[in-house]
Amino acid sequence: MAVAPPGGAGGSRWTWRPVARDALLARAFHSCTELRGRLYLVGGLLAGGAAEPSADTVVLDPAGAPAVRVGARGGPRRSHHDAAALGGRWLCAVGGWDGARRLAAVAALDAERGEWEAWTAAPGSCPPAGLSSHTCTRLSDRELRVAGREGGTRTQRRYGSIYTLRLDPSARTYCYREESCRSASRSGHCAALLPTPGPRPGHQLLLFGGCDSAEPEVAGHWGHGKIQEAPAAPRLTEQLAKLVSSGQGSRQGPRGLRHHSCSVVGPFAVLFGGETLTRARDTICNDLYVYDTRRAPSLWFHFPCADRALKRVGHRTCLCNDQLYLVGGFGEDGRTASPQVCTLDLFL
Repeated sequence: MAVAPPGGAGGSRWTWRPVARDALLARAFHSCTELRGRLYLVGGLLAGGAAEPSADTVVLDPAGAPAVRVGARGGPRRSHHDAAALGGRWLCAVGGWDGARRLAAVAALDAERGEWEAWTAAPGSCPPAGLSSHTCTRLSDRELRVAGREGGTRTQRRYGSIYTLRLDPSARTYCYREESCRSASRSGHCAALLPTPGPRPGHQLLLFGGCDSAEPEVAGHWGHGKIQEAPAAPRLTEQLAKLVSSGQGSRQGPRGLRHHSCSVVGPFAVLFGGETLTRARDTICNDLYVYDTRRAPSLWFHFPCADRALKRVGHRTCLCNDQLYLVGGFGEDGRTASPQVCTLDLFL
């Protein structure tokens, strides 16, 4: 087997390469969303044990411009939320913790005007009791799929609820509808909208982690042409195909992982870091997992890491311009937020 070039994580075929460093980016349990070729960071906790989340919005241009704080008033004070970009203009932050309670409300940043708006619930909306550490997946410019356990520790159900969230940017309204299907009780999981393996093309939404199970769970099926396709990443997709064919990764999926990151790259889901529920000490992880859906049955590939400086929890990965970026998160101590931005480098 060929030896990986210097810089690989513990002699591995991959690493996270630092490309920027800025104190404005140091946060965890935030959202990070690509919009108009830039990364938008919203809210989060600036340090472990923080009493309330941040209300700022920071924009990073991957082309190399410094990070800037958006001067928008009325930004949502949120952590453990999720966000989605709509129509090349709107950034919608959904649910989360505001320092006092869990929310189901939607706030939207108009990227054209640089202003936050609090959208209102439409008549007939049936919102969750409150959301945190949930997922919010874009199906189209008017529809999201929300999955996760709702309510606080005293009101949590023994199952996870799944909602369709319809958005109307022209009316500045949103409407929740609870789906009949349910998931296992999950919190701090991730979601990936992936091509369906097999002869019938389509997409399925898979939930990973957030509970003891090692297996993904289906939270929705859509036929061919029903989903707006994600941006293509041909270079990174080709590199991931070579990585999983290298023979280095073990056929092992994550078990009992939460507050990790997940990004979809073509037919692959790429998971990194997080906190494991399977041990009492040294719980913050730095492992890379790739879920390959190119053929049935789908396969897991596990690529461990020996570099403890790459341990992350509450971080985000974001695909932009055929690069996968790692932004923020607490490090090994679970309290110090990373100010670095890194890109995934594969040595093939």
